[in-house]
Amino acid sequence: MNNLFLRIVIVLIGIVALAIMIRFPLTEGRAVNLDLFSIYADPFIIYGYAVSIAFFVALYQAFKLLGYIGQNKVFSLSSVRALRTIKYCAIILSASIVMAVLFIMKSHNTDDNPAGFIAIGILTTFISIVIATATDVFEKLLQTAVEMKPENDLAV
Repeated sequence: MNNLFLRIVIVLIGIVALAIMIRFPLTEGRAVNLDLFSIYADPFIIYGYAVSIAFFVALYQAFKLLGYIGQNKVFSLSSVRALRTIKYCAIILSASIVMAVLFIMKSHNTDDNPAGFIAIGILTTFISIVIATATDVFEKLLQTAVEMKPENDLAV
């Protein structure tokens, strides 16, 4: 039952993220006088969509990992691969966010104050690094357990 709840939460996170990605560019300040094509052709918006691929891949891998847990296949190479993919996606996200923050810091208009974007960038980078670190630890533990599993199966 908890597994089902977590899978529903992952799907809801994906839906909310997708809704924000579709709606936010329309409400952003520069979009007031632009047509629909110009809004979504903005290089920063395109960059955000490209980087979001890593986020959605990580969500899908977490969904798959919960499926493996539900099937009692947590001690399998598939679970290790899912964790490894989540770790790489978190690393890609953190590096991409840092690059976006540096770009905004370098190129922002002097009339604008990028402090809010920079604060959100720092927070999301920190979250991505924590996720990458945690999945790395879990991946190594699970890899060790998978390697020990044949030995334990023979002992039983």
